[in-house]
Amino acid sequence: MRDIQFSPRRIGAVALRHLYLMRSSWPRVLEMVYWPTVQMILWGFITLYLQGNSSLIAQASGILLSGVLLWDVLFRGQLGIALVFMEEMWSRNLGHLFVSPLRPYEMVASLLLMSLIRTLIGIGGATLIAIPLFGYNIYDMGLPLIAFFFNLIVMGWAIGLIVSGIVLRYGMGAESIAWVSVFAIQPLCAIYYPVTTLPDWLQPVALALPASHVFEGMRALLLQHRFEASHMAWAIGLNILYLAVGIAVFLIYFQIARRKGLLLQVGE
Repeated sequence: MRDIQFSPRRIGAVALRHLYLMRSSWPRVLEMVYWPTVQMILWGFITLYLQGNSSLIAQASGILLSGVLLWDVLFRGQLGIALVFMEEMWSRNLGHLFVSPLRPYEMVASLLLMSLIRTLIGIGGATLIAIPLFGYNIYDMGLPLIAFFFNLIVMGWAIGLIVSGIVLRYGMGAESIAWVSVFAIQPLCAIYYPVTTLPDWLQPVALALPASHVFEGMRALLLQHRFEASHMAWAIGLNILYLAVGIAVFLIYFQIARRKGLLLQVGE
C-alpha cells in the first residue's frame, strides 16, 4: 500500500539537498543577501540627496528617467555578453564552436556585437515608450547622449567578459554572478545622486568607475546645460583600461578551461 502519510523526514531530505547546494556554492548565498542590501543602500543615498535638492529635481524633471535609461545601457551591455555566452554553455555548444576555426578573440568580438544589438533593441524600445508615457525624450540631449551610451556599454562589456570567464572556469554554479556583479556596484555609480553624496572614503572608489563620470556629466548637462569634457575624458580612459582587463581575463580563463578540458563538460 502506498505511503500517503505526511513525512517531515522526506521534506527535510529535499531541504537538506538544497542546503548542501547552497553550502557548496557561495554565489547562491550571495544572491540571497545582496538584493535587499543593494536596494537599501541605493535608495538610502537617493533619499539623502533628495532631502536637500528637491528643487533641482523640479528644474530637470527627466533627470531620474535619464538615470534609469542610461543605467540600463550598462546593465544590458553586461547582461548581453553574459547571457549570450551562457546560452552556449547551457546548450553544451562551446566544444562544437571551438573545434571549428573560430578563434577566442573572434568569440569576444561576436559577444560584443550581440551585446550591442541586444542593448540597442532593448533601450531603443524603452526610450520610445517614455516619450508618450512620460512626455520625456532622452534624445533631446543630442550628441552627448552618444558619448554617454558608448562609455556605459563599454563598461558593461568589461564586466560581462570577466563574468563569462569566471563562469567558464568555475562552472554554472557561479552563473548568478552575472546578476550580482553589476548591481553590486550600482550604489557607487552615482546614477541618481552626485558622488559627493557618498561618504568621503567611498568617493575615490566611485570616481574609479567610468559610469560615475558619465552620470556626473549627465546631471551637468541636464541641470547646468553644459557638457563636462573632463568627465568624459576620465570615462574613456578608465574604459580603455577596464575593457583591456576584461578581454585579458576572459582569454586567460578560456585557455585554462581548454587545458583542463572544461569546454566539453559545461552545460545544464
